[in-house]
Amino acid sequence: MARTTGSDGGRTEAATREAALSLIARQGYEAVSMRQLAGEVGVQAAALYRYFPTKEDLLFTLMREHMEGLQQAWEAARPAAPDPAARLSAFVENHIRFHVARRHSTHVSNMELRSLSKDRLSQILRLRGSYEKELRQILREGAEAGLFIVDDVGMTAMAIIQMITGVIVWFRPDERLSVEEVAETYLSMTRRLVGADDAREKRNVRPHAEFRAG
Repeated sequence: MARTTGSDGGRTEAATREAALSLIARQGYEAVSMRQLAGEVGVQAAALYRYFPTKEDLLFTLMREHMEGLQQAWEAARPAAPDPAARLSAFVENHIRFHVARRHSTHVSNMELRSLSKDRLSQILRLRGSYEKELRQILREGAEAGLFIVDDVGMTAMAIIQMITGVIVWFRPDERLSVEEVAETYLSMTRRLVGADDAREKRNVRPHAEFRAG
């Protein structure tokens, strides 16, 4: 049933974003019309164009806000200490929590890049690149400090991002695992991926004392 939002423009715009994320995540960008979206929000289609002149404007806004929100969440979660291991743990946990709480937004941001024009696609990819650079920096510094064993920082970062974003495909909050338990499990897998345990064992190896006769 269509929802009504009254005359409050701010609420109408927020409801439009929410409804758009749900519809696009379920049906795909191309299948969703502004008229259908207006019906879901409970307003005339013409009203939506006051906030989003085109359907692509709406999609771009949703994607940009998703990435900006993710970056802001990481800024708040980033540990003050420079320790790469602590930063990796915080990065993984924050990433999982953020995306689990925004399942539709994550799906739209990952699946509808193809629907953006070239210029807007470049803007979103720059935001993604800036965020992923944070993880590459953590891995690079951890490897340099002997905390991680990483052969290719770029590929490893990409693998980690894909793995921890993929949680939204199967995770349901009402099932047997909590977000905290999922984050801890995925952190353990991430640590194995970057060779953290192997690096620790390697650091703990000490050469045998030289044998001296007499």
